[in-house]
Amino acid sequence: MSIAEGQASGTGQGAGAHSAAHIFAALDATWPAARVTQQGPWLLRDGQGGGQRVSATLLAPGMDAAAISADDVTQAEGAQAAATGQPPLFALRGVDHAPLDALLAARGYVINDPTVIYAAPTAALAIEPGPVSLFPLWPPLAIMRDLWAAAGTGPARLAVMERACAPKAGLIARQSDRAVGVGFVACHDGIAMLHAVEVSPAFRRQGIGARIVTGAAWWAQAEGATTFALAVTAGNAGARALYARLGMTQVASYHYRLKSA
Repeated sequence: MSIAEGQASGTGQGAGAHSAAHIFAALDATWPAARVTQQGPWLLRDGQGGGQRVSATLLAPGMDAAAISADDVTQAEGAQAAATGQPPLFALRGVDHAPLDALLAARGYVINDPTVIYAAPTAALAIEPGPVSLFPLWPPLAIMRDLWAAAGTGPARLAVMERACAPKAGLIARQSDRAVGVGFVACHDGIAMLHAVEVSPAFRRQGIGARIVTGAAWWAQAEGATTFALAVTAGNAGARALYARLGMTQVASYHYRLKSA
């Protein structure tokens, strides 16, 4: 969904002057692939095990999705296999990719992990954390790495954080004199993106997630970011409800297509 679509449907106001293209550029800079290579109409990305968000092939900027042929898709499939050894995987961003989406569907690709991006003016979210309740720091402490690891965010995704653009910070939330939550935030071109938010199961539904979001926005405001954004899978109803309660609105969306078995 583009910013214009969001405005037409009553959403999409959170990004301010930043377009969907700006938001996606920030997403790619703050959670980057290890290597990106353009081949024909495609951006081939090597995520080195860091997940779909850094591994899926993208249509290169300026390319017309309606002009992509079946031969182009075959080329991308071969290039992905040769460059990374990964199964064919594409990311589709926005309604302007609809013709490519239909082409992939016809070739047996199925939708995986529809994702929405929420945003809000940073100033509207920023709340200075209370004493010893949330700390932004870099590099992350061992306990932060442990919390991420317990939630399935292992070394490959920590490597994504390492290569992300600066300024950036890890976030550690504390309650009852212990570390109970983590997150990662980085800024690109006036946009702060929050990633890898995890809260220990015993401390969920106690406001820790909201504290991480508002504390990250407080840090980002000090770094000059005017828009604060994050991506969440469409099926994560609990997280989406939290972001809506905080005043964030949906400004863009994307999904993956992978070859069915």
